[in-house]
Amino acid sequence: MNTATTPKAQIPDISAQITYAMRSMGVAPIPRNYELFYEAYIGSNPTLTRDLAALGSKATQDELDEIGQQYFGNHQNRVVESAHSKIVSELDGLLRLLKQEQTSLESYNKLLGETYTRISSKNNTSADILRSAITLLSEATGDTMAHGSQTVEQVSQKSQEMDQVRKELDEYKRIANTDSLTRIANRRAFDERLASIYNATSSAPLTGLVLADIDNFKKINDTYGHPVGDKILATVATVIRANVRKDCFVARTGGEEFAIIVEGHSAEEVNLMCERVRTALETTPFKNSRTGVNYGPITLSLGFCMAGEAEDPGELYAKSDIALYCAKNAGRNRTKIFEDGMKKDFTKSWLIYKR
Repeated sequence: MNTATTPKAQIPDISAQITYAMRSMGVAPIPRNYELFYEAYIGSNPTLTRDLAALGSKATQDELDEIGQQYFGNHQNRVVESAHSKIVSELDGLLRLLKQEQTSLESYNKLLGETYTRISSKNNTSADILRSAITLLSEATGDTMAHGSQTVEQVSQKSQEMDQVRKELDEYKRIANTDSLTRIANRRAFDERLASIYNATSSAPLTGLVLADIDNFKKINDTYGHPVGDKILATVATVIRANVRKDCFVARTGGEEFAIIVEGHSAEEVNLMCERVRTALETTPFKNSRTGVNYGPITLSLGFCMAGEAEDPGELYAKSDIALYCAKNAGRNRTKIFEDGMKKDFTKSWLIYKR
Protein backbone atom coordinates (compact mmCIF):
# COMPACT_ATOMS: atom_id res chain seq x y z
CA MET A 1 0.00 0.00 0.00
CA ASN A 2 1.46 3.33 -1.07
CA THR A 3 0.66 6.02 1.47
CA ALA A 4 1.95 9.40 2.53
CA THR A 5 4.44 9.58 5.40
CA THR A 6 4.27 13.12 6.81
CA PRO A 7 3.74 12.85 10.60
CA LYS A 8 0.97 14.95 12.12
CA ALA A 9 1.32 14.12 15.77
CA GLN A 10 -0.92 16.92 17.01
CA ILE A 11 -4.00 16.19 14.89
CA PRO A 12 -6.83 14.98 17.17
CA ASP A 13 -8.87 11.87 16.43
CA ILE A 14 -12.12 13.65 15.64
CA SER A 15 -14.21 10.52 15.39
CA ALA A 16 -13.14 9.31 18.85
CA GLN A 17 -13.88 12.69 20.41
CA ILE A 18 -17.31 12.85 18.79
CA THR A 19 -18.16 9.31 19.88
CA TYR A 20 -17.00 10.00 23.41
CA ALA A 21 -18.99 13.25 23.58
CA MET A 22 -22.15 11.47 22.41
CA ARG A 23 -21.82 8.70 24.95
CA SER A 24 -20.98 11.13 27.76
CA MET A 25 -24.21 12.98 27.00
CA GLY A 26 -26.25 9.78 26.91
CA VAL A 27 -26.97 10.08 23.18
CA ALA A 28 -27.56 6.75 21.45
CA PRO A 29 -24.54 5.85 19.27
CA ILE A 30 -26.56 5.40 16.09
CA PRO A 31 -25.41 6.72 12.71
CA ARG A 32 -27.87 9.61 12.29
CA ASN A 33 -26.84 11.00 15.68
CA TYR A 34 -23.17 10.71 14.75
CA GLU A 35 -23.87 12.73 11.59
CA LEU A 36 -25.39 15.53 13.68
CA PHE A 37 -22.52 15.67 16.16
CA TYR A 38 -19.92 15.44 13.40
CA GLU A 39 -21.33 18.47 11.58
CA ALA A 40 -21.60 20.35 14.88
CA TYR A 41 -18.04 19.44 15.88
CA ILE A 42 -16.34 20.54 12.67
CA GLY A 43 -18.30 23.81 12.79
CA SER A 44 -19.38 23.82 9.13
CA ASN A 45 -22.86 24.95 10.18
CA PRO A 46 -22.80 27.34 13.18
CA THR A 47 -26.61 27.41 13.40
CA LEU A 48 -26.73 23.63 13.70
CA THR A 49 -24.03 23.76 16.38
CA ARG A 50 -26.04 26.31 18.39
CA ASP A 51 -29.32 24.39 18.03
CA LEU A 52 -27.68 21.15 19.12
CA ALA A 53 -25.98 22.81 22.10
CA ALA A 54 -29.31 24.35 23.13
CA LEU A 55 -30.71 20.85 23.75
CA GLY A 56 -28.28 20.38 26.64
CA SER A 57 -27.34 16.98 28.05
CA LYS A 58 -30.92 15.63 28.18
CA ALA A 59 -31.70 15.61 24.46
CA THR A 60 -34.37 13.13 23.41
CA GLN A 61 -34.13 11.14 20.20
CA ASP A 62 -37.19 12.94 18.83
CA GLU A 63 -35.48 16.31 19.39
CA LEU A 64 -32.32 15.09 17.68
CA ASP A 65 -34.30 13.68 14.74
CA GLU A 66 -36.16 16.98 14.37
CA ILE A 67 -32.85 18.85 14.05
CA GLY A 68 -31.55 16.20 11.64
CA GLN A 69 -34.61 16.59 9.43
CA GLN A 70 -34.25 20.36 9.52
CA TYR A 71 -30.62 20.42 8.42
CA PHE A 72 -30.19 17.24 6.38
CA GLY A 73 -33.65 16.57 5.00
CA ASN A 74 -34.06 19.63 2.76
CA HIS A 75 -31.62 18.67 0.01
CA GLN A 76 -32.99 15.17 -0.27
CA ASN A 77 -36.55 16.52 -0.33
CA ARG A 78 -35.72 18.89 -3.19
CA VAL A 79 -34.25 16.06 -5.25
CA VAL A 80 -37.20 13.78 -4.60
CA GLU A 81 -39.72 16.56 -5.26
CA SER A 82 -38.02 17.40 -8.55
CA ALA A 83 -38.08 13.75 -9.62
CA HIS A 84 -41.71 13.49 -8.52
CA SER A 85 -42.63 16.50 -10.65
CA LYS A 86 -40.91 14.97 -13.67
CA ILE A 87 -42.71 11.68 -13.22
CA VAL A 88 -46.09 13.40 -12.78
CA SER A 89 -45.47 15.41 -15.95
CA GLU A 90 -44.52 12.32 -17.95
CA LEU A 91 -47.50 10.37 -16.64
CA ASP A 92 -49.82 13.24 -17.50
CA GLY A 93 -48.49 13.26 -21.04
CA LEU A 94 -48.88 9.50 -21.25
CA LEU A 95 -52.50 9.69 -20.10
CA ARG A 96 -53.22 12.31 -22.76
CA LEU A 97 -51.76 10.01 -25.41
CA LEU A 98 -53.87 7.11 -24.24
CA LYS A 99 -57.00 9.28 -24.25
CA GLN A 100 -56.21 10.36 -27.81
CA GLU A 101 -55.77 6.72 -28.73
CA GLN A 102 -59.13 5.92 -27.16
CA THR A 103 -60.75 8.72 -29.18
CA SER A 104 -59.13 7.41 -32.35
CA LEU A 105 -60.40 3.89 -31.71
CA GLU A 106 -63.87 5.21 -30.96
CA SER A 107 -63.85 7.05 -34.31
CA TYR A 108 -62.66 3.89 -36.04
CA ASN A 109 -65.44 1.91 -34.39
CA LYS A 110 -67.94 4.53 -35.55
CA LEU A 111 -66.69 4.22 -39.13
CA LEU A 112 -66.99 0.46 -38.98
CA GLY A 113 -70.58 0.90 -37.85
CA GLU A 114 -71.32 3.24 -40.75
CA THR A 115 -69.77 0.77 -43.17
CA TYR A 116 -71.89 -2.03 -41.79
CA THR A 117 -75.00 0.16 -42.14
CA ARG A 118 -74.21 0.84 -45.80
CA ILE A 119 -73.53 -2.80 -46.52
CA SER A 120 -76.83 -3.73 -44.90
CA SER A 121 -78.79 -1.09 -46.82
CA LYS A 122 -81.12 -2.46 -49.52
CA ASN A 123 -81.05 0.82 -51.44
CA ASN A 124 -77.56 0.33 -52.88
CA THR A 125 -76.28 -1.98 -55.56
CA SER A 126 -73.67 -4.60 -54.76
CA ALA A 127 -71.01 -2.63 -56.62
CA ASP A 128 -71.83 0.56 -54.72
CA ILE A 129 -71.78 -1.29 -51.42
CA LEU A 130 -68.36 -2.82 -52.06
CA ARG A 131 -66.87 0.39 -53.40
CA SER A 132 -68.18 2.40 -50.42
CA ALA A 133 -67.08 -0.21 -47.91
CA ILE A 134 -63.59 -0.54 -49.35
CA THR A 135 -63.12 3.24 -49.44
CA LEU A 136 -64.30 3.76 -45.88
CA LEU A 137 -62.39 0.84 -44.41
CA SER A 138 -59.19 1.72 -46.27
CA GLU A 139 -59.24 5.31 -45.08
CA ALA A 140 -60.25 4.44 -41.53
CA THR A 141 -57.74 1.62 -41.20
CA GLY A 142 -54.92 3.67 -42.67
CA ASP A 143 -55.61 6.63 -40.41
CA THR A 144 -55.94 4.43 -37.33
CA MET A 145 -52.75 2.48 -38.06
CA ALA A 146 -50.80 5.70 -38.64
CA HIS A 147 -52.15 7.22 -35.46
CA GLY A 148 -51.49 4.01 -33.56
CA SER A 149 -47.91 3.89 -34.79
CA GLN A 150 -47.40 7.49 -33.71
CA THR A 151 -48.94 6.76 -30.31
CA VAL A 152 -46.69 3.72 -29.80
CA GLU A 153 -43.64 5.84 -30.61
CA GLN A 154 -44.72 8.59 -28.21
CA VAL A 155 -45.56 6.11 -25.45
CA SER A 156 -42.12 4.52 -25.92
CA GLN A 157 -40.50 7.94 -25.62
CA LYS A 158 -42.46 8.75 -22.46
CA SER A 159 -41.46 5.39 -20.99
CA GLN A 160 -37.80 6.06 -21.73
CA GLU A 161 -38.03 9.49 -20.11
CA MET A 162 -39.64 8.03 -16.98
CA ASP A 163 -36.99 5.31 -16.89
CA GLN A 164 -34.32 8.02 -17.02
CA VAL A 165 -35.91 9.75 -14.02
CA ARG A 166 -35.90 6.43 -12.17
CA LYS A 167 -32.21 5.95 -12.99
CA GLU A 168 -31.44 9.47 -11.74
CA LEU A 169 -33.24 8.70 -8.47
CA ASP A 170 -31.38 5.39 -8.13
CA GLU A 171 -28.05 7.14 -8.75
CA TYR A 172 -28.88 9.87 -6.24
CA LYS A 173 -29.76 7.26 -3.63
CA ARG A 174 -26.54 5.35 -4.37
CA ILE A 175 -24.42 8.48 -3.94
CA ALA A 176 -26.35 9.61 -0.86
CA ASN A 177 -25.87 6.18 0.76
CA THR A 178 -22.19 5.64 -0.16
CA ASP A 179 -19.20 6.63 1.94
CA SER A 180 -16.99 8.71 -0.37
CA LEU A 181 -13.73 7.50 1.18
CA THR A 182 -14.25 3.74 1.37
CA ARG A 183 -16.89 3.33 -1.38
CA ILE A 184 -19.05 1.16 0.86
CA ALA A 185 -22.37 2.05 2.50
CA ASN A 186 -22.38 5.03 4.86
CA ARG A 187 -24.12 5.80 8.16
CA ARG A 188 -27.37 6.83 6.48
CA ALA A 189 -27.62 3.56 4.56
CA PHE A 190 -26.71 1.57 7.66
CA ASP A 191 -29.35 3.36 9.72
CA GLU A 192 -32.01 2.40 7.16
CA ARG A 193 -30.85 -1.20 6.94
CA LEU A 194 -30.60 -1.59 10.71
CA ALA A 195 -34.15 -0.30 11.15
CA SER A 196 -35.47 -2.88 8.66
CA ILE A 197 -34.00 -5.96 10.35
CA TYR A 198 -37.12 -6.65 12.40
CA ASN A 199 -39.56 -6.13 9.53
CA ALA A 200 -39.50 -9.88 8.99
CA THR A 201 -39.27 -11.36 12.48
CA SER A 202 -38.92 -14.90 11.13
CA SER A 203 -35.41 -14.10 9.83
CA ALA A 204 -34.19 -12.44 13.05
CA PRO A 205 -32.69 -15.59 14.65
CA LEU A 206 -30.40 -15.99 11.62
CA THR A 207 -29.45 -12.31 11.32
CA GLY A 208 -26.39 -10.91 13.04
CA LEU A 209 -25.08 -7.38 13.52
CA VAL A 210 -21.28 -7.13 13.62
CA LEU A 211 -19.55 -3.95 14.76
CA ALA A 212 -15.84 -3.65 14.01
CA ASP A 213 -13.30 -1.06 15.09
CA ILE A 214 -9.71 -0.58 13.88
CA ASP A 215 -7.37 -1.01 16.81
CA ASN A 216 -5.21 1.96 17.88
CA PHE A 217 -6.34 4.05 14.93
CA LYS A 218 -5.75 7.32 16.80
CA LYS A 219 -2.09 6.37 17.15
CA ILE A 220 -1.87 5.71 13.40
CA ASN A 221 -3.34 9.12 12.59
CA ASP A 222 -1.16 10.88 15.16
CA THR A 223 2.01 9.18 13.92
CA TYR A 224 1.57 9.18 10.15
CA GLY A 225 -1.13 11.76 9.49
CA HIS A 226 -4.68 11.59 8.21
CA PRO A 227 -3.78 10.95 4.54
CA VAL A 228 -2.23 7.65 5.62
CA GLY A 229 -5.17 6.97 7.92
CA ASP A 230 -7.61 7.55 5.08
CA LYS A 231 -5.83 5.05 2.83
CA ILE A 232 -5.78 2.52 5.64
CA LEU A 233 -9.53 3.00 6.12
CA ALA A 234 -10.11 2.39 2.41
CA THR A 235 -7.97 -0.76 2.47
CA VAL A 236 -9.70 -2.10 5.58
CA ALA A 237 -13.07 -1.63 3.87
CA THR A 238 -11.78 -3.56 0.84
CA VAL A 239 -10.52 -6.42 3.00
CA ILE A 240 -13.83 -6.66 4.87
CA ARG A 241 -15.85 -6.61 1.66
CA ALA A 242 -13.62 -9.30 0.09
CA ASN A 243 -14.00 -11.70 3.02
CA VAL A 244 -17.78 -11.73 3.50
CA ARG A 245 -20.56 -12.98 1.27
CA LYS A 246 -21.68 -10.69 -1.52
CA ASP A 247 -25.14 -10.37 0.03
CA CYS A 248 -23.75 -9.15 3.37
CA PHE A 249 -24.34 -5.48 4.08
CA VAL A 250 -21.08 -3.65 4.87
CA ALA A 251 -20.93 -0.03 6.00
CA ARG A 252 -18.57 2.50 7.50
CA THR A 253 -20.55 3.87 10.42
CA GLY A 254 -18.16 6.56 11.62
CA GLY A 255 -14.45 7.24 11.91
CA GLU A 256 -12.70 3.88 12.08
CA GLU A 257 -15.88 1.95 12.84
CA PHE A 258 -17.54 -0.50 10.46
CA ALA A 259 -20.69 -2.60 10.56
CA ILE A 260 -21.70 -5.83 8.87
CA ILE A 261 -25.26 -7.15 8.73
CA VAL A 262 -25.31 -10.88 8.03
CA GLU A 263 -28.48 -12.74 7.12
CA GLY A 264 -29.08 -16.48 6.94
CA HIS A 265 -26.21 -17.44 9.26
CA SER A 266 -26.06 -19.02 12.70
CA ALA A 267 -24.04 -17.41 15.49
CA GLU A 268 -21.24 -19.94 14.90
CA GLU A 269 -21.12 -19.05 11.20
CA VAL A 270 -21.08 -15.32 11.96
CA ASN A 271 -18.20 -15.88 14.36
CA LEU A 272 -16.26 -17.79 11.69
CA MET A 273 -16.86 -14.97 9.22
CA CYS A 274 -15.60 -12.41 11.74
CA GLU A 275 -12.47 -14.44 12.34
CA ARG A 276 -11.91 -14.74 8.59
CA VAL A 277 -12.10 -10.96 8.25
CA ARG A 278 -9.90 -10.38 11.29
CA THR A 279 -7.21 -12.84 10.14
CA ALA A 280 -7.21 -11.51 6.59
CA LEU A 281 -6.65 -7.96 7.80
CA GLU A 282 -3.99 -8.99 10.29
CA THR A 283 -1.96 -10.56 7.46
CA THR A 284 -2.49 -7.72 4.97
CA PRO A 285 0.71 -5.68 4.43
CA PHE A 286 0.42 -1.94 5.03
CA LYS A 287 3.63 -0.58 3.61
CA ASN A 288 4.65 2.47 1.60
CA SER A 289 6.17 0.96 -1.53
CA ARG A 290 8.12 4.15 -2.25
CA THR A 291 9.68 4.83 1.16
CA GLY A 292 9.52 1.37 2.68
CA VAL A 293 7.74 2.64 5.81
CA ASN A 294 5.64 -0.13 7.36
CA TYR A 295 2.38 1.01 8.95
CA GLY A 296 1.22 -2.40 10.01
CA PRO A 297 0.11 -4.66 11.32
CA ILE A 298 -3.42 -3.26 11.26
CA THR A 299 -5.93 -5.20 13.33
CA LEU A 300 -9.65 -5.19 14.04
CA SER A 301 -11.70 -5.81 17.14
CA LEU A 302 -15.17 -7.18 16.42
CA GLY A 303 -18.31 -7.66 18.47
CA PHE A 304 -21.63 -9.06 17.36
CA CYS A 305 -25.08 -9.99 18.53
CA MET A 306 -27.79 -12.05 16.85
CA ALA A 307 -31.06 -10.24 16.20
CA GLY A 308 -32.95 -12.95 18.06
CA GLU A 309 -31.24 -11.81 21.26
CA ALA A 310 -32.66 -8.28 21.04
CA GLU A 311 -36.13 -6.77 20.92
CA ASP A 312 -35.47 -3.98 18.43
CA PRO A 313 -32.72 -2.35 16.34
CA GLY A 314 -31.63 -0.05 19.18
CA GLU A 315 -31.11 -2.93 21.60
CA LEU A 316 -29.36 -4.98 18.90
CA TYR A 317 -26.93 -2.14 18.24
CA ALA A 318 -26.31 -1.58 21.94
CA LYS A 319 -25.57 -5.28 22.58
CA SER A 320 -23.23 -5.50 19.59
CA ASP A 321 -21.50 -2.37 20.87
CA ILE A 322 -21.06 -3.97 24.30
CA ALA A 323 -19.52 -7.04 22.66
CA LEU A 324 -17.16 -4.78 20.71
CA TYR A 325 -16.18 -3.00 23.92
CA CYS A 326 -15.43 -6.33 25.56
CA ALA A 327 -13.25 -7.35 22.59
CA LYS A 328 -11.32 -4.10 23.00
CA ASN A 329 -11.06 -4.50 26.76
CA ALA A 330 -9.83 -8.10 26.44
CA GLY A 331 -6.78 -7.02 24.44
CA ARG A 332 -8.08 -6.10 20.97
CA ASN A 333 -7.63 -8.05 17.71
CA ARG A 334 -10.35 -10.56 18.60
CA THR A 335 -14.04 -11.34 18.14
CA LYS A 336 -16.63 -11.38 20.91
CA ILE A 337 -20.27 -12.44 20.76
CA PHE A 338 -22.67 -10.72 23.12
CA GLU A 339 -23.52 -12.72 26.24
CA ASP A 340 -25.86 -11.77 29.07
CA GLY A 341 -22.98 -11.93 31.55
CA MET A 342 -21.35 -9.00 29.81
CA LYS A 343 -24.05 -6.69 31.18
CA LYS A 344 -23.03 -7.37 34.78
CA ASP A 345 -19.36 -6.60 34.25
CA PHE A 346 -19.87 -3.88 31.70
CA THR A 347 -18.92 -0.36 32.77
CA LYS A 348 -19.17 2.48 30.28
CA SER A 349 -15.52 3.43 30.17
CA TRP A 350 -15.78 4.54 26.57
CA LEU A 351 -12.35 6.20 26.87
CA ILE A 352 -10.92 2.91 25.59
CA TYR A 353 -11.91 4.01 22.10
CA LYS A 354 -9.55 6.96 22.40
CA ARG A 355 -6.48 4.93 23.27
